[in-house]
Amino acid sequence: LGGGCEVAMMCDIIYAGEKAQFGQPEILLGTIPGSGGTQRLTRAIGKSKAMEMILTGDRLSAHEAQQAGLVSKVYPVDQVVEEAVKLGEKIAGLSQIAVAMAKEAVNGSQELTLSQGCHFEKLLFYSSFATVGGRLFQLSCVGD
Repeated sequence: LGGGCEVAMMCDIIYAGEKAQFGQPEILLGTIPGSGGTQRLTRAIGKSKAMEMILTGDRLSAHEAQQAGLVSKVYPVDQVVEEAVKLGEKIAGLSQIAVAMAKEAVNGSQELTLSQGCHFEKLLFYSSFATVGGRLFQLSCVGD
């Protein structure tokens, strides 16, 4: 809740335990979110639902947060850390250059127009061919 929810929204992927709750209750204390909550929550779940949560202090359960698009997956409390580690290991096993480029492109989508974002993605895509993984992709497309 509050700052904890704001920190979670700074993450690339959010896995939640089934008992987790998400919300911005600052309005109940006479203030507003101060670490990006108004901006990130709106981008994650849309203006209407974000307004409702921010203006009332209402919370979302983990499953409601998943349905709204705030959370990627919900697991039993005793499995959420294990599942997050599995995901991290899966991503760590991939090309780190490609992962960094993909993150940059996705994060850019939050700041750029669609046209600018597509242009940026294309530049990163072409740049990826200069990497070992990109060269392997080229070879798999055209053969040896």
